[in-house]
Amino acid sequence: MNDNTDVFDVAVIGSGPAGISAALTLNAHNKSIVWFGTDMLSNKVEKSEMIANYAGCEMISGPELNSRFRSQIRSAGLELTDRMVTQVSKYNEEFMLLAANRMYKAKTVLFAIGTVPDKGVKNELELLGHGVSYCATCDGFFYKGRSIAVFCSSKRYEHEVEYLAEIAHRVYLFANYTDIGIKADNVELLDKPIKAVVGDRKVDAVRLTDDSVIAVDGVFFLRNAVAPTTILKGLQMDGPHIAVNRDCCTNIPGCFAAGDCTGRPYQIAKAVGEGNVAAHKITEFLANKRD
Repeated sequence: MNDNTDVFDVAVIGSGPAGISAALTLNAHNKSIVWFGTDMLSNKVEKSEMIANYAGCEMISGPELNSRFRSQIRSAGLELTDRMVTQVSKYNEEFMLLAANRMYKAKTVLFAIGTVPDKGVKNELELLGHGVSYCATCDGFFYKGRSIAVFCSSKRYEHEVEYLAEIAHRVYLFANYTDIGIKADNVELLDKPIKAVVGDRKVDAVRLTDDSVIAVDGVFFLRNAVAPTTILKGLQMDGPHIAVNRDCCTNIPGCFAAGDCTGRPYQIAKAVGEGNVAAHKITEFLANKRD
């Protein structure tokens, strides 16, 4: 595992409106940032045909708004790290973040991950680390010559599926999008979603929504985000959302959250506002640590 020795002021997780707003504000305050996300930015925004309630834009399409966001990001000189964060832990006064088999360090963390499933499929969390994985490059080598199931949520993860296909004997793939581009001979496309992971102390199989069972040695869930409590143990939740106060502070000092992951309304304006609030409170938190 590679260890990035730089300690950033802030690790921002998510490249939707909340993450963008926070990153721009933190950058204006000269904070060092590692920003996890993709240049595709928010898929939710991209799929919006027309946005009519965002201040300053009478009517704007989702793709056009994302294009403006990209232009602003480039103008600010900010860079996105296209790696999914799968684990965050606090050690002394710093946060350690694991993303695609690489470790990062930061003084503060901001969750701006949008809405994500809080539990996933049945037994997913119970067997995490015992045959269930969220990272192909981290854990794929454990399944050389074996059979695995893969849930893929986006075309951006198809290279990970192809990587797994090079290692495993058989890959049973369910993708919840069209235009699947995987061509490997040992990949079998499933026409029914995965309903549950089957196993006691380790993964033995997956159960599909038609109740058919396929024997496998492991399961990979390649999603845009992982449930917050899976990433950071001890993070307090309010139902499916991260619990925060008006300052976007979570129950863990130095950890903040903004946007859809903190609850309704799921609005761009709300996400941008919370991202700005969080950035200012992070700046204040870092200043108080120096005093």
